[in-house]
Amino acid sequence: MKRRLVALAGFVLATAALAAPAPAVRAQGLPDASAAPAAGAPDIDGGPLVLQARDAYRLRDRVRLASLRAAAAAAHHPLAMWVEYWELNNRLADAQQGELDAFAARWHGTYVEDRLRNDWLLELGKRRDWVNFRAEHPRFRMNDDREVACYALVARHAAGEDVREAAKAAWYAQRDGDDGCQLLGQTMVDARRFTRDDVWHELRLAVEANRPRAARAAAALLGAGEAARIDAVFKNPASLLPPWRDAQTRSAQQFAVLALWRLAAADTDAAAARLEQSLASELPRRDLADAWAGVARQAALRLQPRAGAYAANAWRAWERAGKAGDAPPWSDETLGWLVRAALRDSGNARWSVVQRSIDAMSAAEQGDAAWQYWRARALEAQAPGGPEGDGARALARLTLQSIASPLTFYGLLAQENLGARAPLPAAPVQASADEREAIRSHAGLARSLQLIALGLRSEGVREWNFSLRGLRERELLAAAQWACEREVWDRCINTSDRTKTEVDLAQRYPTPFRKQMLAKASEVGIDPALVYGLIRQESRFLLDARSAVGASGLMQLMPATARWTAKKLGIEWRPELITDRDVNLRLGMSYLKLLLDDFGGSAVLAAAGYNAGPGRPRRWREGGTFEPAAWIEAIPFAETRNYVKNVIANSLVYASVLGGKELPALEPRLGATIGPRDPKSPASDANLP
Repeated sequence: MKRRLVALAGFVLATAALAAPAPAVRAQGLPDASAAPAAGAPDIDGGPLVLQARDAYRLRDRVRLASLRAAAAAAHHPLAMWVEYWELNNRLADAQQGELDAFAARWHGTYVEDRLRNDWLLELGKRRDWVNFRAEHPRFRMNDDREVACYALVARHAAGEDVREAAKAAWYAQRDGDDGCQLLGQTMVDARRFTRDDVWHELRLAVEANRPRAARAAAALLGAGEAARIDAVFKNPASLLPPWRDAQTRSAQQFAVLALWRLAAADTDAAAARLEQSLASELPRRDLADAWAGVARQAALRLQPRAGAYAANAWRAWERAGKAGDAPPWSDETLGWLVRAALRDSGNARWSVVQRSIDAMSAAEQGDAAWQYWRARALEAQAPGGPEGDGARALARLTLQSIASPLTFYGLLAQENLGARAPLPAAPVQASADEREAIRSHAGLARSLQLIALGLRSEGVREWNFSLRGLRERELLAAAQWACEREVWDRCINTSDRTKTEVDLAQRYPTPFRKQMLAKASEVGIDPALVYGLIRQESRFLLDARSAVGASGLMQLMPATARWTAKKLGIEWRPELITDRDVNLRLGMSYLKLLLDDFGGSAVLAAAGYNAGPGRPRRWREGGTFEPAAWIEAIPFAETRNYVKNVIANSLVYASVLGGKELPALEPRLGATIGPRDPKSPASDANLP
């Protein structure tokens, strides 16, 4: 896949925690480690020492790390805590509680203290050291690690607490078979706190999400027979479908549903055919509903025309099972795909499926602006004419008003549906000198800028985000401004994005390199607002951005794409040019313009092609003609789906920022419909990468 991921993904390092500090000796000329450097360029004295320590950590060089830790401590280096962090993490499996206590005391309140505690809690969980785990866990401030949460529930259970409901929620939300959540499941089953139905639900979720390890672990809790069957679910699902070799049992019926889901993942038509033929009479209606929901999900992922009918079949079977008043056990992910299937359907059940599927989601998922918008549309579409439908229409209007915003995709759609576009937020009062000085004295933010200046972006970003916890809006604006001044644009934008009542568009939608950008856009013949909107999403204006898949520079060009575009433009190509600002802009804009031309000027299709490669939106546009919002929501890749929404919304704001005018309408940017290429238009450029 030719996705161009945002730069931070490429910088992620496998960091964790570190060691007992050496005695501090203040070195003349170096700042105190707990104090922020003066305003201006971050102090990076001693940078090579920190980079050497990071490299030694990557190489798992214990001797070198111990030496560098001692040197950093002796110099009282402002980033000594990070060197200690890497050193102790490198030998965490052999560490003792006293070393962790000493580290926490020395670096109390810092990001690395909490990061270390996170990793130490994982280590304590692996050791089954619940005494120390229970002592440490209340001090964990981030408290954002799912496996730690599972270990914590095991520890609480061991202390005699009733954690059944919390344990089910954590177990169901686990990743693919981590030790903590697997231990939690085993512990609760052994204690008879999880029922067989609870285990079956986890097994269903694991198969539905294609998590084989978690599925096998859950099946093992049900017994040897189920453990053997789950292997067949993933390796030979057809073998578990009727006619059954053994007697028809409840377990056989349940496994047949799981097998059908996996069969649908490989061959949706074959799975639907089995349902329409033999399985319709072999399975109980509740299982039939589950099976149809799984088939509909896979069909929607493939944009198949019958996906909407399959989704309607699922709800019809659920009703026939006598469950009309109950929420089905389908995951939020599956319910979301039932909505998307219905959005591309023209059948009579379209809006009913949309509303029922959204109403069945968890409360948290229902709060998503996408589902709020489509539920409001469903209410409007199904409302009876005249006074009888006034209540439904009023509720739809209230729902749209609750999400309306000039800054988000669905907020813009809601505004246009309401027929009343709100203006962009007025600029807030700029941070005062005192507010700016207070932020510049924040040690964590200062360390973050030091780390980023050294090229340790992943560490710097994590330190920055941790330091933002608890800041008030005025402080967030001041912190964003500091990042803007340092041209750390991703921290500038992301920090300003956190404010709710005071919105600074200059921070959220900055225009770096404005003169060069406008000149290049004019030269290429492309809308600069669209380019700015795309770059904001792609790289957050980081010149040296590099994604996990190798996309580079402001416009996150893949090397092959950059080389192809350079050749087309007659530019002599060298690989190092990909991160040259002006070259990257010219190549990226030219490639985007080629996409726009290839897709008949559609910004939606061009944005999808820029992220996922042009071949995919060419296929996705086949199979019918749809309103653009429905087409976008049904994009099979979550990354591309969100990318297109954000680029389009960004481009409208930038059109206003660059033009000094009111926010333009969304509909012209989306276009009237999206469907197959007009046969009279020129053929697609098959060479376009």
